[in-house]
Amino acid sequence: MSRVLLARHGNTFGPGDKVVWVGAKEDLPLVPKGEEQAAALGNALREAQLTPERIITGPLQRTRRAAELVAVLSGFHGKIEIDERLREIDYGSWGGKSCDEIIAEFGAEAHRTWNDEHRRPEGVDWSPDEATLRANALAVMQDAAQSRRFALVITSNGVLRYMHGVLGGADHDAKVKTGHICAVDIAAGERLFWNEAPAAETLKTAFA
Repeated sequence: MSRVLLARHGNTFGPGDKVVWVGAKEDLPLVPKGEEQAAALGNALREAQLTPERIITGPLQRTRRAAELVAVLSGFHGKIEIDERLREIDYGSWGGKSCDEIIAEFGAEAHRTWNDEHRRPEGVDWSPDEATLRANALAVMQDAAQSRRFALVITSNGVLRYMHGVLGGADHDAKVKTGHICAVDIAAGERLFWNEAPAAETLKTAFA
């Protein structure tokens, strides 16, 4: 099947926590709300009677834990695949800082360039480089699309923005909320839906 289900892991901050940029070096666990969000996807898949043939996830604990919860609830009995290409962007000196701290240190324009326009600001010390991120995003989706039924790919916000970008097409918001899902058709090079809350009916529109 050329269609792939993409998902962002759930929350890593609870009520009252300081919210900061979480990249490859900030390997935070899911908080209880984040586990609930992963469970919501697993339950939606079960309700829709859709079980992924493969579950592919990044190496950080927040994505691995989400994959484990989805697997149990959706009836998946295979081995969860850990793919290094799905590791979140290393935000360098931006990592671990709040948006206000980033704006104070690096400027509002740099923050807006990424947050609103989904473009990498000039001069940042992020890694890997732009070409590698784009190549990884496309390669992972192409690999996942080789599944007979469909594959579920669980990753992070930065990686999902590159997945959005390499598909081209209509220029709409690339951001994906925690615990939300997207569906893409790799053969057609299009997004079927983007940044939707997990729901059985939504899943059926793309995979039933």
